Amino acid sequence: MKPPASKNIVASISQVSLAEREKRNRHRGCVLWFTGLSAAGKSTIANELEAALFARGCQTFVLDGDRVRHGLCSDLDFSEHSRHENIRRVGEVAKLFSDAGFICLAAFISPYQADRRLVREVVGEKFVEVYVNAPLTVCEARDPKGLYVKARTHKIKNFTGVSAPYEPPLNPEIEVRTDKLSVAGAVDKILGYVQKHFNVRRQASRAKPAKISWQDW
Repeated sequence: MKPPASKNIVASISQVSLAEREKRNRHRGCVLWFTGLSAAGKSTIANELEAALFARGCQTFVLDGDRVRHGLCSDLDFSEHSRHENIRRVGEVAKLFSDAGFICLAAFISPYQADRRLVREVVGEKFVEVYVNAPLTVCEARDPKGLYVKARTHKIKNFTGVSAPYEPPLNPEIEVRTDKLSVAGAVDKILGYVQKHFNVRRQASRAKPAKISWQDW
């Protein structure tokens, strides 16, 4: 639940409008919200996509679970309540980036539909849900951090997909099946959507990032 705001808080108004920022950036701001199981490929895709967007002159930034858990959300555990609060905070930060004209790429398991719906309401029409879909068996086979092994041996509690639920998106704007697509294929699919809807140039200004596979984590 969102904490009550003080009655003494008054929102400040920037002297630079969003339209002015987007005109300078030559693209619209948005939030690309990557959701999926651990090891589905969220951060891998987000980082490769950021490189592709940056090469096209875009203002971008990646938010991921490990980064915010070490700073902004270091006071939270992995209980259901803390998971809700983690996503709420990230949603507010992602909105600030989009309001600044950035393409914000947020890669979080975000297992609950209600939390993702809340972020969509906060961000508004510039929210794009990207379902990074891979079967649990595939994610466990990858397991680059060894988290599934720890979850199966009860060394990690409340682990999504094993001892805690994951609620798949019902109507995501984009779905990428990472058991069937390569990293490059997944990036190209999302890039096509962003180019169409957010005025991103099609031609990169420098060479594309090096090709990687799901095993290159």
